[in-house]
Amino acid sequence: MHRIGILGAAGIAPRSIIAPARRRSDAIIHAVASRRPGAADAYAKIHGIEAAYESYEALLADPAIDIVYNALPPAGHAEWTEKALAHGKHVLCEKPLAMNATEAAGMVAAAARHDRVLAEAFHDRYHPVFLHLLQLKDAGAFGAIRSLRAEFHVDIPFDPKSIRHDPGQGGGAMMDLGCYPVHWLRAFMAEEPAVISAVAEPNPLGTDQRMVAELMFPGRVTAHLVADIASPPFRGLLRIEGESGTVELDNPCLPHRGHSLREWFGTSYREHTMAGGTTYDYQLEAFIAAVDQGTPLPTGGADSIGNMSTVDAVYDKAIAAGTLASRPARGVATQP
Repeated sequence: MHRIGILGAAGIAPRSIIAPARRRSDAIIHAVASRRPGAADAYAKIHGIEAAYESYEALLADPAIDIVYNALPPAGHAEWTEKALAHGKHVLCEKPLAMNATEAAGMVAAAARHDRVLAEAFHDRYHPVFLHLLQLKDAGAFGAIRSLRAEFHVDIPFDPKSIRHDPGQGGGAMMDLGCYPVHWLRAFMAEEPAVISAVAEPNPLGTDQRMVAELMFPGRVTAHLVADIASPPFRGLLRIEGESGTVELDNPCLPHRGHSLREWFGTSYREHTMAGGTTYDYQLEAFIAAVDQGTPLPTGGADSIGNMSTVDAVYDKAIAAGTLASRPARGVATQP
């Protein structure tokens, strides 16, 4: 039986790890830790979790826990993931894995050093919808890929107290949302892109609330990327255009909450959806298989370093273009 400890009394955890664990017979949520006085105890009572800790160190010292879910803001990912690995825990870490590629490389090295599994929580990569896109590509249905488009828009009203807008905690459109379309593009192409240009729209704290970037994959395959937390309504889109066909996927991030696949191949057109469980269930299944059987994971290791490298390059281009003064950097910790 795998016992999972959650770092941070996070709002995402009930759907991303607590519910999926309860749908399994080989995993339970054993503990939660929060630095805010009383927060862990209240969270544990609401969600029926056995143990509550008021320090992250106490949770990591619990010998019953073998898996840690790091749900802290990005500024707390590297430090506490590496400490969890040093305590012999396997770690499923929320995205983006780190504040930058250098931190990501250190975390990956720590996982190898301690012989533990470390995965980045790009849960959508495990869903049958994304696997369907990869199968079409592998079967040659697209022919040569010509261009891609990846957009993610979520209305997150500006709040100077919110970690999602705070550059010191890893906030901003590119970190919070943009890491997803970067991953959609990289995971589909299975190659690393060059960032050609990027333009940011900053919020009053200087954090990007919208980012538009142009990328180029090997073979001169162009990709247009948008990450936007300032312009409703919600929308996620991945469009793949090849010489033999085009596919559009609405809602690549959370297909279990409603999606649409539109496929043009030759003279045929098909619009459909695919059945399946939640992205989070598939992710936890794959993670436990990696822990138990050593099954390789597509979200971790070199993939995580590559994703952060592209995010870094987008920020560099936006700064060089004069549309952003600086990128998110580690600040004073205000972890949940």
